[in-house]
Parts: sequence; structure tokens; C-alpha cells
Amino acid sequence: MLGISRDSLGLHRIQAATLVHNAASQKILQRIGFGKIGMAPAYLKIAGSWQDHNLYQRLLY
Repeated sequence: MLGISRDSLGLHRIQAATLVHNAASQKILQRIGFGKIGMAPAYLKIAGSWQDHNLYQRLLY
């Protein structure tokens, strides 16, 4: 998938966001090479309330 993202689509970065308390998803992202870049307060509205998210990225160069 990363090769397709870089080679076919021309992307140089992929970004992901997880709920702050979702340790399992954060562990998976870190295992596949994503690095944490920060926390976004009130990032998405879920079940009627704005939720904070941790932001991750993987650079493809």
C-alpha cells in the first residue's frame, strides 16, 4: 500500500488520527512506522460530542 501511495498517487505523506484513549490503534500505527505528531483538540464529532484525537504521520520518501 505504501508503494502504491508513493509511486502511483504521488503522495509523500500519509496521516492517521485516533481517539486519545485508543491505545490499541496507536500501537498498530507505531508498529507500521507512523510517528506521533501531536494532539488535535475537538478533532471530530462522535456520538454528539467533539473528541480529541492523537495525530500520526508516515513520510514516504
